[in-house]
Amino acid sequence: MKRGKQLTEEDRILWHTVAVTTTPLKGKALPLESAPIKDAQLTESKVNSADRFAADLDRAPEVKRPTVTMTAPRQTIDRPTRDKIAKGRVVIDGKIDLHGLTQSEAHSMLLGFLHQAYAHDRRHVLVVTGKGASFGSEGILKRAVPAWFATPPFRVLVSGYHDAARHHGGTGALYVRLRRRTS
Repeated sequence: MKRGKQLTEEDRILWHTVAVTTTPLKGKALPLESAPIKDAQLTESKVNSADRFAADLDRAPEVKRPTVTMTAPRQTIDRPTRDKIAKGRVVIDGKIDLHGLTQSEAHSMLLGFLHQAYAHDRRHVLVVTGKGASFGSEGILKRAVPAWFATPPFRVLVSGYHDAARHHGGTGALYVRLRRRTS
């Protein structure tokens, strides 16, 4: 609001209605009205709308955030295949590094990468998510990528995944086995 501009009577009524429904901060008093509101100035519609607004504030339910877990059912690659990949006897046909990407960027890049690998009949790929151990939390991509594998766009491509061997990134990377092409 520009300096020197005064509140209209309706704005003052609305402000007062809201102000009396709040709890002042510690050490602060409830602000007094700048000018008393005369009953004669209030029209029936203004009173009704102010009362409805105050009543809606009282009835407003507490908003609770839904609990969303990002864990997916663990689809594992069989142990002999994992061991062969780790020892280099089964070739890793491709690698994607998702470090430093946002979830939306990582999601689209990973989906595109897996589609391309699937189209070229690649069987095993390495997805580097990073450990994300900054600020005492487990990395968002480390948790999100396995959850994405459970969604329909990825489920048609991925037949299994497992944490990589230490020299391939350990828990910050995943071996991913792609489904075989049917055509």
